[in-house]
Parts: sequence; C-alpha cells; structure tokens
Amino acid sequence: MGEPVEVAEPVEVPVELAELVEVAEPVEVAELVEVPVELAEPVCDPAEAHSRGIFERLGMEQTATQRYDVTAVREQFPSLRSGRAHFDAPGGTQTPEPVARAVYDALAAPLSNRGRRTQAERNADDLVRGARAAMGDLLGVDAGTVAFGRSATALTFAMSRTLAQGWRSGDEIILSRLDHDANVGPWLLAAQRSGVDVKWADFDPATGELDLATIADQLSGRTRLVALTGASNLIGTQPDIAAVAGAAHRTPALVYVDGVHHTAHSFVDVPALGADLYVCSPYKFLGPHCGVLTGRADLLRELTPDKLRPSTDETPERFELGTLPYELLAGVTAAVDFLADLVPGTGARRDRLRTSLGVLEEHEDTLRKRVEDGLALLPQVTVHSRAARRTPTLFMTFADRPAEQVSDYLETDGIDAPAGTFYAYEPARRLGVDSGLRIGLAPYSTQDDIDRFITSLGNCLRGADL
Repeated sequence: MGEPVEVAEPVEVPVELAELVEVAEPVEVAELVEVPVELAEPVCDPAEAHSRGIFERLGMEQTATQRYDVTAVREQFPSLRSGRAHFDAPGGTQTPEPVARAVYDALAAPLSNRGRRTQAERNADDLVRGARAAMGDLLGVDAGTVAFGRSATALTFAMSRTLAQGWRSGDEIILSRLDHDANVGPWLLAAQRSGVDVKWADFDPATGELDLATIADQLSGRTRLVALTGASNLIGTQPDIAAVAGAAHRTPALVYVDGVHHTAHSFVDVPALGADLYVCSPYKFLGPHCGVLTGRADLLRELTPDKLRPSTDETPERFELGTLPYELLAGVTAAVDFLADLVPGTGARRDRLRTSLGVLEEHEDTLRKRVEDGLALLPQVTVHSRAARRTPTLFMTFADRPAEQVSDYLETDGIDAPAGTFYAYEPARRLGVDSGLRIGLAPYSTQDDIDRFITSLGNCLRGADL
C-alpha cells in the first residue's frame, strides 16, 4: 500500500475510480482507507467476488467473520427474494418468516380477550406474558415493567401527559436537538400547557456529537425531565446516556430515553443506562408494528396515567389503553427469539442475545466502514454521520442534485434508500438541510449490497443512464 495508484488507471467493476474521482495528482491508497474491511460472509459466489473489484484494487483486506452466517439469515426473509437491496431499515426492517408465521399462528388459533378460563383467553394471556418476558430479556428489565402500545410516539405522548400532572410553572425540562420529534413534540406540548420552561441540548453539526456539558450546566433543582435519544435516527450518533443520567439524577429530573434506533443496533441494558423510562419499537428490529415502554418499577407504581374506570390499577397494564394486539405480541416474541438465535448457541435467552447482538454489531460495523470508504471516493457527497460512536446509519447530501433525485435513481436500480428528514425535525434544522439520503444496515445487509449501492450512486452522480 506504499505505492501510489493512479486514479486514471481503469479498475474492475463495480465502479472505476477514474470516473468517480477527478483528481490531478496520484492518490495514496493509504490516505483513502484507514481500516481493513472484514468479509462478513464466509463464502461468496463468483459474481459477488467480481463485484468487489474496486475494494480489492484499494488493497482492502477481506477476512471471514465465521460466526455470523448472513446467507443463512437472509434465507429467512421472504421479501429479500425480490433481489432488491434494502437500506431502509432505520424506517423499519424487513420481516423474517418466523415472525410472520407467529402472527399468523396467533390469529389462526382460538383467541379472545385475555383471561384464564377458556382456551381462547389463555392463548391471549400467554401471548402477553410471553412478549413481556421477551422484551424484558432484550432490554435487561423485569417483565413486569414492560408495557405495550400502538407506537413509541403514542406511548411518549401518553407518558408526557402523565408526567406533566406533577409539573408546575417555573419547572424546567431539557430536550435535545439530536432527537426524533417523537421525543420532542410531546414534551413541548406538555411544557406549554404546564407553563414549564424548555432548555435545549445542542449538537455540533461538524462532528455530530451532542454537547453533554450543556446538559450538565443546565441541570438544576427545578429540572423535572431530560429527554434524550439513545441513538439519532438521522445521523446515528449514540450519546453517552449513562453520563447524562448520572448528572441528571443529582437533581429531581427523570431521564426519558428514546431507544427506538438504539435498540436495533445495541445490546441494551436499561438499568445500566440509568434511564428512568425507555421506549422502543419492535418493527425497527425485525418485529411487527407496535411500541414498547419500560421503566423503573417503583416509578411506574407511583405514576397515575389516564385510563378507563374499570381498567386495572396493576402495572404495567394501567399504561396500556384498550385491548392489546395479541397477534403482534406473538410477533414481538418471535423477533426477540430470532435475534437471540442469529448466532446458534445454548443458554438463557438474555445470554444468547448478548452473544448474537455483539456479533451482529461487529458485522454491521464492518459493513459501515466499507460503505464509508466507498463514499469517501465520491467528492459530490457530504456525509453528516460523523460521531465517534454511531450506529450503521448514514445521512448524506449532494452538491449538485436533490436527495430525492438520487433516491429515485437508486430505486430504479433495485436499491431502496429513502430521502427526507425522517421526523428528525430539530437535527435537520441544525444541519441546515431540508432533505437528504439516509441508508441504514440491518442483520440481512451484505457486502454485495454495499458494493451495489456505491456502484449505483457513483453512476447516478456521473449522470449515467440506467
């Protein structure tokens, strides 16, 4: 890698460096590639090997990560048989067959409102108990603290109304400009109705890093809430939640964590994070469309949410409005089991999740580095995902064309990479953009997907016709 490589020299498919990068001087490969890219798949077919030409010419080492068999994982996803490359996981992952089957089986069996008298009632009750236990294992919490709702947004709105019952004029809350609006809008409305002052934690657009010092400086005896994302759904930044919680808990403040994006890419331990309340969405990690809330058991017992008069006062049921979607809860359990079995093993489900999600994080991080190295060859691209600790989610804009045009081109080429700001209202305003292209990786993402994306994006930016 010490010898310079002339950019003008033609390279094999999927892309040619001479067409992607216009430079006058030779480029040292070592300046472009800082880390080797590991091959996540232990084997590949000849076509896939051929498509790696650009990265081989760059001298990237390809070694096998034997423990993660992405080919076997992909075989469980019926939607992937279309051949499309999916980079839309931050908006919702594809669904594995065992999850879809669990939903079907729940609906096909006798099913009624939950109870313990009839078989239909017992089936419903067992599905609820099973889903609470599964999410307890995934999040590292007691199953009795797990509540379900229509979505993380709906659960946050409900919790904002509940917490605001104890707020008074002159109290303060701290919100983050890094967050999805689901963890901003509900609190702004609650603050407005309660006469509470809102303070903001900012992030640096140049680095994507949240200013933790600002949060610490703004905490006081009047602070009632710090609402913060576990990971930005727009640029992937993963702030130090435990540090924020440690500072916040020296005041009366509660820490509410939006874990929707975080849960999809981390082995979560809610108590270790220091979160008093935590929400997530199973459809971001291979499950069905619903929301999950958990929190400290003592806190949940103290809170008095709005509910119907005949509804139980027991927790977590009193935080669940109406009849639960039992079939979706069956899918939640199946999704957690699927994640636990990504790497075959034995032992308790929580332990298997620790192993599987650790290996998955390595797989996704390897692919993230690969796509970042490919994007570095495209001078027209500005990547806004820059934090030191971040998920495999990249948000980018383009010097000479709107993101929607790029997204349309990719879609025509069989690649799903959406454009927009994805309800990240405050982060987009802080970045000064009204739209961008977002790509995200998932358990079924492959090296070939990355190469297809870089190839197609390079063709699009050169103005090539499909």
